[in-house]
Amino acid sequence: MAESMALDRPAATGAPMLAVQGLEAWYGESHILHGVGLEIRQGEVVTLLGRNGAGKTTTLRAIMGLTGRRAGSVRFEGRELIAARPDQIARQGIAYCPEERGIFASLDVTENLMLPPVIAPGGLSLDEIYTLFPNLKERARSQGTKLSGGEQQMLAIARILRTGARLLLLDEPSEGLAPVIVQQIGAMIREIKQRGFTVLLVEQNFRFAQTVADRHYVMEHGQVVDMVENGELAASMDRLHEYLGV
Repeated sequence: MAESMALDRPAATGAPMLAVQGLEAWYGESHILHGVGLEIRQGEVVTLLGRNGAGKTTTLRAIMGLTGRRAGSVRFEGRELIAARPDQIARQGIAYCPEERGIFASLDVTENLMLPPVIAPGGLSLDEIYTLFPNLKERARSQGTKLSGGEQQMLAIARILRTGARLLLLDEPSEGLAPVIVQQIGAMIREIKQRGFTVLLVEQNFRFAQTVADRHYVMEHGQVVDMVENGELAASMDRLHEYLGV
């Protein structure tokens, strides 16, 4: 595929920022996703909920083109990306923060922050990032190996806020963190939403998810089986308990 891949024209105002339809994905011969469909509008925080093995992380990876094979439709701002390479998808304005965080141990905090390229205007400056993440400012010259788990998670998210990406795919940002750090991560997600970023968030911690999200998609066996507005959670707890065991 040529680097200057031909893309459809952007969708009209009011269309979903991200529209996924009939998304299938495989790892080798293993068929993991079976027709996933979801939509996210600009400025929303939307979660993917589900038990282990439901296909949540694979959905993020498939959106980014990181699975072995995929089919269906992934449209971002009206452009079809199902045939695009991961680097082309990233240049469209989608950033992926994996659960393993990917911090470079030999680089300090500032060097980690400055490593990804800027792909579009609108990213946060280093000063803005340090205002949003004061812990990172204090550790600016600390190597990645010397950061706590919470600081590494903050750094992983902060790093993609510099790039100008408009849609952030965050995989389990609260996993393994102390409750006070989870609260800080939640406050950060609410703040970047206020700044106009859009977030698709994979979470197993339902109680955390409901503090940050506008809507929740529920996954089982590689499919989206339900969608619940955050304002309808109280009326939906019986079926969410059945899906999630919460």
